[in-house]
Amino acid sequence: MAQILVVDDEIGIRELLSEILADEGHDVRLAENAAAARAAREAARPDLVLLDIWMPDTDGITLLKEWAASGQLTMPVIMMSGHGTIDTAVEATRIGALDFLEKPIALQKLLAAVRKGLTRTTPQAAGGLSLAAFTRSAPLRDLRKRLEQVMASSHTVMLRSAPGGIAELAARTLLSPGKPWFDLAHDSAPLTLDMLERTRGGVLFADELGGLSRLQQKNLIFAAERLAKYDLRLIAATALDAAALSLQGWEDVQLKQIFGVWLGVPTLAELRDEVPEIAAHLLTQSIEAGEVPVRRLSTAALNALRQHSWPQGYEELKSTVKSLALSALEEEISGEDVVRLLDAQGYGNLAPATGIAAELMDLPLREARESFERLYFEHHLRNDGNNMTRLAERTGLERTHLYRKLKDLGLRSGRRDDERLPVEE
Repeated sequence: MAQILVVDDEIGIRELLSEILADEGHDVRLAENAAAARAAREAARPDLVLLDIWMPDTDGITLLKEWAASGQLTMPVIMMSGHGTIDTAVEATRIGALDFLEKPIALQKLLAAVRKGLTRTTPQAAGGLSLAAFTRSAPLRDLRKRLEQVMASSHTVMLRSAPGGIAELAARTLLSPGKPWFDLAHDSAPLTLDMLERTRGGVLFADELGGLSRLQQKNLIFAAERLAKYDLRLIAATALDAAALSLQGWEDVQLKQIFGVWLGVPTLAELRDEVPEIAAHLLTQSIEAGEVPVRRLSTAALNALRQHSWPQGYEELKSTVKSLALSALEEEISGEDVVRLLDAQGYGNLAPATGIAAELMDLPLREARESFERLYFEHHLRNDGNNMTRLAERTGLERTHLYRKLKDLGLRSGRRDDERLPVEE
């Protein structure tokens, strides 16, 4: 017996399909709109979904995109519509739908489609979260629209982001379902034409141009010259300005030729109110992928995640959510679980000023001054989410002087601390 979810805003169709499928021995759940379908999908994880396209709150195509973007499209979905077109059917199939049934649905076609769906191997969860999963967040919806608008007329885009940005989350929005994702920073072999052919129609990504080796830089340039031929998109991110990139071996002419189009991407500190929803989606995706046991984030846990500044950005949030799911002793992750984990990672509050002052008093003047400056800048970098504009305003330092000061103090930012300085677009 299979569990089938029927999603349709017409009560008569829901009841008719439920009666037919129940007679076939299936356990049928009903949802009258997308909101009810989301809740049913979360609660029961059906073996198959019959999904109407035209619904009053959120249409079926949008809901299908949500499930695909959040890693929840792990079950066969059969689309239904009384006003379907070939274009709609093609789009639904491209997103990940198994079949398309036109209303009124013939009984034999319905049963054949259901049998086909239930005998099909369960689709794999998506490789990564994308902005398409966030339909209620105005900032993330706006960023998605800008990205899609830019990429409609360009094969490349530069994502300008301070450390702590969401470059990967943004870039994965441009990856079509079922197409390859190739991270240039994770491959140290020379790129070949055969590799580009295998990546055809997909996305090439580099999360920090300043962190690429010389070979990886050559790979990026090699691919950039052949994007149209292989129907590829190239998305790269950087927190560095042109001068800092030149120190990493990039030529200004190359960057202008390859990335003439750029777009600003916010940091998680700037998206503080969106962090709970991002975290919840990341947790759901990890559960669907079988990476972690079933867990849920309590309200206190979500609030604790919202209050954190996430200086290392999206990767830090992903790692934290996964670690919480694996280490929590209860199914519900508590606020104390979040605080305990972040404290263990070194993100707790600074020691009281009196304790710091006592330690500094025992140092020579130069060392005491340097230690204080390091603590001072670490404190404000953390609280401002590595936002260099706010840091410059708070400290009263000119940007060039500020970067030099951070370099002298060893406060380079990002995963490759020895290779780049924090720069905000």
